[in-house]
Amino acid sequence: MTKRPLPLGHLSPAMRESEYSPSSAIGGNYAPFIERYRVESARAHEVVPARRDLRYADGDGSLLDFFPAPSSAERPGLLVFIHGGYWQEGSKDISAFLAPAWHAEGFAHAVIGYPLAPGAVLPEIVRRCRQAVQWLADHADELGFDPENMVIAGSSAGGYLTAACGSVRPGAPRVRGIVPISGVFDVAPLIGTSINEALGLDAATAAKLNLLDDEARYAPAVVAWGSVETAEFKRQSQAFAAMLASSGTPCDTLEVPRRNHFDVVLELADAGSPLFERTRRLFAS
Repeated sequence: MTKRPLPLGHLSPAMRESEYSPSSAIGGNYAPFIERYRVESARAHEVVPARRDLRYADGDGSLLDFFPAPSSAERPGLLVFIHGGYWQEGSKDISAFLAPAWHAEGFAHAVIGYPLAPGAVLPEIVRRCRQAVQWLADHADELGFDPENMVIAGSSAGGYLTAACGSVRPGAPRVRGIVPISGVFDVAPLIGTSINEALGLDAATAAKLNLLDDEARYAPAVVAWGSVETAEFKRQSQAFAAMLASSGTPCDTLEVPRRNHFDVVLELADAGSPLFERTRRLFAS
């Protein structure tokens, strides 16, 4: 079995910089979307009670927020969310906007925080997120959810971390499904771009972090992206979905019309959207 790196020869350095800058597909200004995350997350904390800043590991950033399911729910499932920001921006505090919709459907919800680059390298960020999922599984009885019914979702950099946490590994918690949204699954193309200034990736590290690996096994997946994305972001998601399909892993794909890299994740906060419904199906009934 071999890894499948994405071909880069057809892209000049300038084109690669643009293709891996997701805001280039919307004119460059993504600040309004970040503000929407902040406003809707603040509103979520007003309407859904949460246990905030639960420490899952030592070190800066190793905190998560947990939103219990409604008291009427028996052994509810848990939707775990991992935020984006190219592993160097964002926070759990502005990433709680999914909570109201999933709470209304009877689910528990957790939002993982993690240390950011350049203070942390990507292998460490992956390790911390895996620790968070393990911590949640270990504390399921205390928190009040079914540890056998966890689904992990994440957008952009969180899409990569979602896949990394949803790989089948000895001793790892069983994950019912994963929903990586607009992720980068082979990070090698980031070398030589401005994104890598904080990440500090080299070829050897990028090869170890490549998730397009036929030898890995993953939980069933819904792989999604917006129609208003760069060609490389679309191709990354399509390559990951193709790898899952070739290994026999159940995988559903969804290109969301009229959504871009920054607002496609909001579909997961809408109980009437196809992405919400397909994610809902990953849970055990």
